[in-house]
Amino acid sequence: MSLSIAHLGPPGTYAEQAAVLYVNWLTKATGIEATLCPYPSIAQSLQAVAAGKTQLAVVPVENSIEGSVTMTMDALWQLDSLQIQLALVMPIVHSLISGASGLDKIEKVYSHPQALAQCQNWLGQSLPNVQIIPNNSTTEALQLLKQDLTAAAIASSRAAQLYNLPILAQGINDYPENCTRFWVVSQNNAKFEYHINNLNPTHSSLAFSLPANMPGALIKPLQVFAELGINLSRIESRPTKRSLGEYVFFLDLETDIQQPKMQSALADLIEYLEILKIFGSYGVLAVNTLEL
Repeated sequence: MSLSIAHLGPPGTYAEQAAVLYVNWLTKATGIEATLCPYPSIAQSLQAVAAGKTQLAVVPVENSIEGSVTMTMDALWQLDSLQIQLALVMPIVHSLISGASGLDKIEKVYSHPQALAQCQNWLGQSLPNVQIIPNNSTTEALQLLKQDLTAAAIASSRAAQLYNLPILAQGINDYPENCTRFWVVSQNNAKFEYHINNLNPTHSSLAFSLPANMPGALIKPLQVFAELGINLSRIESRPTKRSLGEYVFFLDLETDIQQPKMQSALADLIEYLEILKIFGSYGVLAVNTLEL
């Protein structure tokens, strides 16, 4: 059996790197092989799964420096029928890639906004006067570097190898313990053979909106988890995009949806919520970039 896996492209992005590591792990564990399918954005990667164009997508959801990847959260809320199969935690080491002869020759730096933000202190100290240009991905601008020797891009050392480009500086992220959590996402009605996490579920994710903005509206559903002893590892809000001041709340919980106390919590939550979306339960896998 072969799977198709969507990810943010072009080739060489950290999402593709996470997808390659996932495929390597999956092939060793199950013998399943996969084809990687790059898409121009994270939202389009998830849309490909929702439309049945690919069986899975590997998308970033949270970085240890810059926090949540809002495009992933918004797309999950807007698209129906998606389910998280697995979480991957991958170390992120940024490199400055350029054909320039030295840092003093660089006039502009391209990369994804998350990567730029993760290197903002280094950029401020080492390249304080350059133009910062956000891109859809860390690799989108790499094709330009051979023609423009005043340009640089922040991407992985693997990307530099793929595009045969020199690295001017390595490990430029502001914090050395930089890592990103990715989700492997499928349709929630996917055939059984596609439920390929092979790990016991330890976490669950869901999101909800509230019927009204009034005192105690948020504390009531949160109190349900507290009273049942369910720990929240993350809570974050995103605008509903309907009206200013209305929010969707995303929660990660340290439990399996199928556990009795979690089933009890879901039953109790209904009376306090407008919309509840359950993204599923999953295990967490730490992947090592040295295995590439």
